[in-house]
Amino acid sequence: MQRISAFISGLLLVAVTLLLLPVQMLADRLDWPLARRLPVWWHGFALSRLGVRIRETGTPCQDRPLLITANHSSWLDIPILGSRMPLSFVAKSEVAKWPIFGLFARLQRCVFVERERRARTGATTTELADRLVAGDAMVLFPEGTSSDGNEVLPFRSALLGAATAAIRGTDASIVRVQPVAILYKRLQGLPVGRYDRPRIAWYGDMDLVPHLLGVFLLRAIDVEIIWGEPVDLTGDFDRKRLSVELQQRVSEMVAGEGRSV
Repeated sequence: MQRISAFISGLLLVAVTLLLLPVQMLADRLDWPLARRLPVWWHGFALSRLGVRIRETGTPCQDRPLLITANHSSWLDIPILGSRMPLSFVAKSEVAKWPIFGLFARLQRCVFVERERRARTGATTTELADRLVAGDAMVLFPEGTSSDGNEVLPFRSALLGAATAAIRGTDASIVRVQPVAILYKRLQGLPVGRYDRPRIAWYGDMDLVPHLLGVFLLRAIDVEIIWGEPVDLTGDFDRKRLSVELQQRVSEMVAGEGRSV
């Protein structure tokens, strides 16, 4: 019965996606406000088909420019955050080439970064700063990769320089950087422990499609988003010090929930 339910949910998600895809493409091309609102609805619908339930602690910052920095352990992190408000993400350049998912990422106006080519970091930082100045809330996963969900990896500092560039490129004297923790709390009604997390987390050399199908079969995942207090940045700042502070805040939010690891 569970497999039948997952199959029906998958078919419904595919059908709705195919129906809305040309609408989103047109809205994006014509720069309609719908282009920012439709992904929020789609992410929420996709999560409902997956059986993902979200609880929030704290609230998203409403001020702009806004850069959100979150821990990262699964492809689920993207629809989970994307279902809360209009957002765009910073993603690795390989994502743009993925079938279907690359198209979704482009339609959500992601900024793509070539992490292996440091010479391109400056151009990516400029693009990210321009988006912040334009008022787009941007999500950065500073760990640089997804983890198994059992710990928060050290944050990389390179793209945090976009906040400085945003201050210089706008009349705003402050850029807000909001740390966020994403916690997978319960799986099919039971607390998620160390050995359960790889069923949700997608990392290393895991194949995406089998993992995606596995999550569909789980049918009941409870998630908590913790919105931390924003850090107000003014003028120049030490990127490395900021990355350490943000990583510590996210780690404390994760540890403060008393997860069994």
